[in-house]
Amino acid sequence: MFTSVLMIEKALTSADVEFVTTLHGDEPVSFHVLLQPRGDQADRLLRAIDDVALGELDEAAKEHETPEGDEAKGFGVRALDVSLQALHAAGSEAVGRLVEDHPLDALKALVEETGADEVIVLTDPHYVEEFFHRDWASRARHKVGVPVLKLFSHSKV
Repeated sequence: MFTSVLMIEKALTSADVEFVTTLHGDEPVSFHVLLQPRGDQADRLLRAIDDVALGELDEAAKEHETPEGDEAKGFGVRALDVSLQALHAAGSEAVGRLVEDHPLDALKALVEETGADEVIVLTDPHYVEEFFHRDWASRARHKVGVPVLKLFSHSKV
C-alpha cells in the first residue's frame, strides 16, 4: 500500500478528495492527514495579501474574522473530521491529527514515523510565502526526504 502524508489547512472538498485519491490510479493509498487551521498560520496581513492577489477583496476585508487560537483549534477539529470521513467514503484508509506547534517539524516526524512514500501539500495559494519559498511545500522539500507534491485546493469550503 502506498502511504501519503497529506498536509491541509481546511476541510477537503469533494473535488480535493477525488483528486488525491486518484493520483496513483488503482493502487490503494493510506493517508496520514496533518491539518493546521488557516488562523494558526501566517499573520492576517499575509492572508489578506493572498486574498487580494486572488481577487477576493471581500475575503481580505474579513480576515479579522478568521478564527485564531482556541477558536481555530475547534474549527480544525471539525475540518479534520470532515476530511477523514470524506477520504474513508472514497475508499481510502485515513487517520489524522491537528498540528499543535511547528508544521514542518510535525511533518518530518510523521513521515519518519509512518515510512511515508510522499507528502502532498494541499492548500490555497499563498503568494507571499511562495514568492520567497517559505511555503510548506518549498520548505518541506529540504526537510522530509521523500517527494513533495504541491497542489492547490479546488474550491472554497
